[in-house]
Amino acid sequence: MKGPEGQFVFASAPDSWGVLDYPGPSWEQSYEKMLDEMMDAGYAGTELGPYGFFPPDPEILQPQLTKRKLKLLGSFVPVRMGDPAAGVAVLERIRKVGKLLAALQASFLVMADDQSTERNAFSGRAKDPGCPTLTAEQWRHVGKVVADSEKVANEFGLDLVFHPHVATYVETPDECERFFDATSNTNVGLCLDTGHCLYGQGDSVTEAEKYKSKLRLVHIKDCDGAVLQESRHNKWTFEEAIEHKVFTVIGQGDIDFLAFFRTLAKNGYSGWSVVEQDVKFGDSTIRPAESVAASLKYLRGIVAALDGAKAAS
Repeated sequence: MKGPEGQFVFASAPDSWGVLDYPGPSWEQSYEKMLDEMMDAGYAGTELGPYGFFPPDPEILQPQLTKRKLKLLGSFVPVRMGDPAAGVAVLERIRKVGKLLAALQASFLVMADDQSTERNAFSGRAKDPGCPTLTAEQWRHVGKVVADSEKVANEFGLDLVFHPHVATYVETPDECERFFDATSNTNVGLCLDTGHCLYGQGDSVTEAEKYKSKLRLVHIKDCDGAVLQESRHNKWTFEEAIEHKVFTVIGQGDIDFLAFFRTLAKNGYSGWSVVEQDVKFGDSTIRPAESVAASLKYLRGIVAALDGAKAAS
């Protein structure tokens, strides 16, 4: 899809306002005000966020999106992929979210492994001794769960993509490779998150090149390398690192977005990039409306620089 930005189209997401995965104070925010701030910043779309934060009735939500000219892309759905006992619940959750997404003409269902306490204790340090990993039997189950999930997603006309995520059993580049080996009998794509990639001891340019044939959605986060180094030294959980602002306004961290988008352009990626900054809800020093606006302004500058270099060549 091409939009106002040309080859790259930018969307926002509720997590930049500190919306957590489960109901609580972060869900008491006005979603209408959030959508207004996305629109005012210049975004063309949004992700759903956790099911239930936005109204789950499409007859209520669609008019709110339409009047702001925002496209709903899809939803992030974390599930317990390695747990055979959770198989039925996984498909029920995907079916529930998929039904809403289909009614709103969304494109993607973004699947991830669910965070676990045992892996959260090794966030950003998954290569350290003692870090738990999936067994061969569990990896076989992952393959089955993804195949079954793909069938459900396809029933709703949704493209299933997978999001490697900090504090889960698929965090590092090696684990991502293992995931795609285990799901080789499916057409699941990759949702590459630049911040989670760096946090998981990867490089987003390398991963974008490696998976250029599978890359179908991009999440944009920036990461403060000094805070990340401190989080590893202090063995912080993912949530503790977020509280210490490991993720920054786009352009204020250590990720080379010019190199990243140059790689995407070279490989012909054309579509959505979802701008996110995981933040602690209630932190008075964080101003989401300003953050998402500054992030988009920076990214538009990156795209303009690429277009200028292309025109000059």
